[in-house]
Amino acid sequence: MRPWPRCTQADPTNNGEPFRELAPGSLRRGPTVRAPRPERARRELIGEMRPFPSLPARAPCAKCVRPPVAAEIPVKIMHMRKRISISDLRIGMFIEEFCGSWMDHPFWRAHFVVESVNDLERIHGSGIREVWIDVSKGLDVESEQIVVANLEDAEAEVEQQLKNVAASAAPRPRREVDKTGELEHAAKIIADSRQVVADMFGEARLGSVRSTDDAATVVDNIANSVARHSAAMIGLVRLKSADDYTFMHSVAVCALMSALARTLELDEAQIRDAGMAGLLHDVGKAQIPLTVLNKPGTLDDEEWKTMRSHPERGLAILRGARGVTPTALDAVLHHHEKVDGSGYPHHLAAEQIALVAKMCSVCDVYDAITSDRPYKAGWQPTIALRKMTEWASGHFDDTIFKAFVKTVGIYPIGSLVRLESQRLAVVVENDPVHLLQPTVKAFFSLRSKMHIAPSLIKLGGKGSEDRIVGYEDPATHGLTRVDELWLPPGAKAA
Repeated sequence: MRPWPRCTQADPTNNGEPFRELAPGSLRRGPTVRAPRPERARRELIGEMRPFPSLPARAPCAKCVRPPVAAEIPVKIMHMRKRISISDLRIGMFIEEFCGSWMDHPFWRAHFVVESVNDLERIHGSGIREVWIDVSKGLDVESEQIVVANLEDAEAEVEQQLKNVAASAAPRPRREVDKTGELEHAAKIIADSRQVVADMFGEARLGSVRSTDDAATVVDNIANSVARHSAAMIGLVRLKSADDYTFMHSVAVCALMSALARTLELDEAQIRDAGMAGLLHDVGKAQIPLTVLNKPGTLDDEEWKTMRSHPERGLAILRGARGVTPTALDAVLHHHEKVDGSGYPHHLAAEQIALVAKMCSVCDVYDAITSDRPYKAGWQPTIALRKMTEWASGHFDDTIFKAFVKTVGIYPIGSLVRLESQRLAVVVENDPVHLLQPTVKAFFSLRSKMHIAPSLIKLGGKGSEDRIVGYEDPATHGLTRVDELWLPPGAKAA
C-alpha cells in the first residue's frame, strides 16, 4: 500500500520535475538548532528544528496527504523538565519549581534563572534538597545520569503511590450525622475559634500566654466536630480568606491534627494533645513583623533568619502557660523538622522527632500550600496532595503521611475532577474505604463547554459506571464558584 498519493506538482527546486516520492521511514529528525543560552532563557523556547539536510526547506504541496515530518513536531514539554539534586544545580539553570513548600525557602518566585553564587548558597542553606529545572529556559544538565526524574515519570510514580495507599485503606466506623448539618455546626465553631486564637496571639505579642483554658475549649469543640464528620470541618476551614490566614491557619491545623490522630487510632487524650499542638504550633509568629510575614518578595538573609526563629519564640511564649502539655510544646518547637535531618531548628532526624511533631509537620504544610496568602494563591487540594507525595521521602514520616492521605482523601472534599464521561465534577463526600470512588456532583460538560444540571453520583455505586480520570484546576476553565456546589445554602468560608 502506498503511504500517500503520488504528487504531480512541479518542484521548482528540481528543474521542474515532479516532487519525488520518499520511502517510508526516510524522514528523520534533523539536528537541533538551539538559540544562544541567554536568548533561549529570555524567549522561553521549546526548541528550534530544521529539516533533514538532504531535503530543501519549502512549504508542503497542498495536494499531498502526508503526515508531518518528525523535524516539524516540537519536543514535548514534559521532556524539558527534569528533577535534580541541588548539589547538581548550576548558575544559568532555570528553576521551574522547588521540591518543597514555599515555607522551606526564602525565594518569593519559584521560577527564575540561577544567576549568582549567592543564589546557590541560599538554596543550599534552605530545607530544599531537589528542584525541577526547565532546560528550554536555561542550562541543561551535563549528564542525564544525574537526573532524578522527568515530569512524566514523576507524575506516574505519584499516582501509583496514591493508588497503593487507596488499596491499603481499612474500614472505619461510619459517621452518625449528616454532613450538611455538621457543616452548619462547624461554621459556628470556626467563627468562635477565630476570636480565641486572635486573643491568644495578642497576648503572645506582649511576650507570653498565661493560660490555654479557652484554647482547650476550642480544641474540644473541633475534636468533637471531627469525630462526628471530619470532612465537614476540614473542608470548611480550608476556605479561609488571605486576610484571615494567620489566625485561621491555626484552627485548620488543629482540625487536621484531630482527624489524623483518629486515623492513627490514638486515644482521646492523645487526640486532644494533637489538636492543642496544632492550635498552638505557630504562636511564635505573633512576634514576627508583618513586613516579614507578608512580604511580597524574596526574604533577605536577616529576614529569613527571623522567620525561622518562630518555633523557638513560640516555645518561650508558652513555656509558663497553664494547661500546655510537654507534647504540645515539643510540637511547637519541632514542627519544621524533617525525617532526613534537613529541617530546623535542631536538624532532628527520623526517630529523634516525636510523633505529634511529625504529624504537625504534615498538617502544617498541607494547610499552608492550599491557603491563599497576600503574596501567593494556594494550590487546589488535589494538586497539593500530589506535590506532597512527591516530596514525602525525606520530608515526612512515611506511615504518618499515608495516614494523612487516608484522612483527607486522594480527592479531598471540594476537589474539581474530570470524569470518564467528559464531565467536570466537584467532590462532595469521600468514602473512607474506597478512596478512588468518592461521591461527586457533576455540573459541566467538556464536550459542549456548558454548565449542565448538577447531578450527584456515587462513583462505584449501584448503576454508576463513571470514574475519575484526572483532576482539574478551576481557573483553567474559568470556574470561580466551585465551592458553592458542595457547601450547604447559606454556608460561608471561614
